[in-house]
Amino acid sequence: MNLSLLFDVLFISVMKNIIVGNNRLRRERITIEKMIYFYCCKIHIRQTGLCDDCRHLLDYSLQRLINCPFEEEKPVCSACTVHCYKPDIREKVKTVMRFSGPRMLLRHPYLAIMHLLDEKLYKPLILR
Repeated sequence: MNLSLLFDVLFISVMKNIIVGNNRLRRERITIEKMIYFYCCKIHIRQTGLCDDCRHLLDYSLQRLINCPFEEEKPVCSACTVHCYKPDIREKVKTVMRFSGPRMLLRHPYLAIMHLLDEKLYKPLILR
């Protein structure tokens, strides 16, 4: 076996243990909540709380995470093989993520970096 490949496999295994140890789904819930709050604050000019549309989007997103069939092994939603969001809501989430995602590095660097690591470490699974 190639030494580089062995190192990559070991590194990914260690990183998955670190990430899962921090309760990945909980972190995903926090991340989507922070992204939607930031989006609503800046785009809908809200000082406190969420507007009705963003509240609905957050509630819907959290419900999808709770019911995710992959649980702790879930890939990031953009790479998932099961699209559990309705098409119109999926577009809204994409809009929120396009706006909030790059800004997360400054506002919540830990969450942003962990999301990028999740993207590399958790590959899409096929449900049977």
